[in-house]
Amino acid sequence: MNKVPMTVVGEQRLRDELEHLKSEARPNVIAAIAEAREHGDLKENAEYHAAREQQGFIEGRIQEIEGKLSNAQVIDVTKLPKTGKVIFGVTVELINLDNDEEVTYRIVGEDEADIKSGRISVTSPIARALIGKEEGEVVLVRTPGGDVEYEIGGVEHL
Repeated sequence: MNKVPMTVVGEQRLRDELEHLKSEARPNVIAAIAEAREHGDLKENAEYHAAREQQGFIEGRIQEIEGKLSNAQVIDVTKLPKTGKVIFGVTVELINLDNDEEVTYRIVGEDEADIKSGRISVTSPIARALIGKEEGEVVLVRTPGGDVEYEIGGVEHL
């Protein structure tokens, strides 16, 4: 399978969630199933069925996280040389040439992306247009809302 790029912070978040699921959520749902079993008839026991469903979600999420971590290529951008080029993991300051509005994005893996927090996926149209470009360059980004021209104001390795 292909390696999936991920930042150090993104990897740590997944590891923390995995630890929580294995050490807290899984034992809690097992205890809830055991308690629901004590109530008798399992066919009509809503608590039992809800706990079993919750267990299925937890086990599914554990498998999903383990799969992502096994295919992750963790990139620590702070250890890479600062060339002024836009690469995975950098924080980019963009200036919209139409309205002089400034935005700052960090280019991260797909699972880490959160536009409200300023993190965009490496596979997003903006990131794909920016990768490989340098500070000061003007980039045309094709978005669903139309083409937008940005100037790369700064590239930081945070």
